[in-house]
Amino acid sequence: MIHINNVTRQHGSQILFREASFQILANSRTGLVGANGAGKTTIFRLITGEEQPDKGSVSRPGQVVIGYFSQEVGEMSGRSALEEAMSASTRTIELGETMREMEAAMGEPLEPEELDNLLARYGTVVEEFEHRGGYDLEARVQSVLTGLGIGPDDYNRPVDSFSGGWKMRIGLAKILSINPDVLLLDEPTNHLDLESIVWLENWLATDFKGALLMTCHDRDFMNRLVGRIIEVANQTITTYNGNYDFYLREREIRRDQLIASHRRQLEMLAKEEEFIARFAARASHAAQVQSRVKKIEKIERIEIPSEQRVTKFDFTEPPRSGDDVIRLEKLGKSWPRPTGGEKSLFGGVSGMIRRQEKIAVVGVNGAGKSSFLKVLAGRTEASTGSVTLGTNVDVGYFSQHAMDVLNPQFTVFDTVQAVLPLANIGVIRNLLAAFLFRGDEVEKKIANLSGGEKSRLVLATLLARPLNLLILDEPTNHLDIQSRETLLEALQKFAGTVVLVSHDRHFLRALVTRVFEIDHGDLRIYEGNYQYYLEKTDRA
Repeated sequence: MIHINNVTRQHGSQILFREASFQILANSRTGLVGANGAGKTTIFRLITGEEQPDKGSVSRPGQVVIGYFSQEVGEMSGRSALEEAMSASTRTIELGETMREMEAAMGEPLEPEELDNLLARYGTVVEEFEHRGGYDLEARVQSVLTGLGIGPDDYNRPVDSFSGGWKMRIGLAKILSINPDVLLLDEPTNHLDLESIVWLENWLATDFKGALLMTCHDRDFMNRLVGRIIEVANQTITTYNGNYDFYLREREIRRDQLIASHRRQLEMLAKEEEFIARFAARASHAAQVQSRVKKIEKIERIEIPSEQRVTKFDFTEPPRSGDDVIRLEKLGKSWPRPTGGEKSLFGGVSGMIRRQEKIAVVGVNGAGKSSFLKVLAGRTEASTGSVTLGTNVDVGYFSQHAMDVLNPQFTVFDTVQAVLPLANIGVIRNLLAAFLFRGDEVEKKIANLSGGEKSRLVLATLLARPLNLLILDEPTNHLDIQSRETLLEALQKFAGTVVLVSHDRHFLRALVTRVFEIDHGDLRIYEGNYQYYLEKTDRA
């Protein structure tokens, strides 16, 4: 369907890839991976035609419909949510209007030749209209919006009234609804809650019939959907025929094989060079020496690609808290309604959080998970009941708003040094390296950091402090897979207590020992890990 043939592309002096080739076949499901800046977005832009290769070619049939969702959804204003979601289907709407005009013309007296020409054009228009899913366009858009958390009550809300994260959902709905032959998704699960992620996963697996190429930081999402991985790294593109977990295993196997071949080649070259050096001055061996010189000149040297180092950091053991960390007694929280009165999020919640537990707080969007964490962290008052902290409990709290308190004029290094004033430069640099800030990156100003970089920095400062209770609201948002694995490993080793909300199922499955579910104001406690919770609630 789409063929990338021997493509070379560079931005300025940076070569992204040389003579790269791969195909996107009909109905295929492919994950696109690589470090930030490796060239993943360039791949998308080459496919859409927004960029052109320096060498090579990109072949795509003219009739192929390509849908591309990126993190830049553009301005949205002047329409309702439903109108905005349908605005990407302008061609389909125009085809429908053309069909109606042609149908009206067919009711008028026409010469046989005119009628034949009109019928031929009508057949072409109908074929394209059907191909684009025109007959069920509005129903499809409504279904997609609802699946992404924007229900019928919000279809006619002005798009201007939605927050940035909800506008991203509308932007995603626009692309999904055009019924493309090739769907390009750049981090589609960003800004989605767990329920919307599961819906999108099922929609892509069962309803979408085209080809899919996507980047995604959600490991479970990738594993469940893709059957092939394309890696952009070291100025080349490599294909792996399997899901994300297969890719990780296979990449290590290939690297080990490459290292072994490299070692054997070095040993062979050393022997050849030793022979040449020993007999170079002997006339009797001149022919043999020349033969071996030519042989080693023709050998293509095996190079070991550099790979991103993973820095380990041993976090300070937090002070021991009492065995009873938080006691909840008939806890409740309500927020005022804009129209008057109050909306109860949860009430009558009682229970105990014990030392070293790793607890996930789950529930549908709007159930009150973030408010529950705020009450536990003392960031907002309970409406009813009480929260009692145990002996020697020191609380650290993270939310997306925590990034707003960073001083934009500070550097990354300054920020950590302010938290650890007695630590030496080596300790601070090692901590930052564990959270993927290396070299000159530690001198970057906070004002110039991305959302993911700010998240990593705040999490690093939290884990470095002597805290024994961490309350984390969506700590994996904006983090790539490697950053999530770094955080996961740190929390697995953390000797204190963790209460968190996250929509990353792999993260929860690998960490959580207990689950609190908020459901219609009630709190249900599941005395088992996240997989146990899924099985008990028939979500596995």
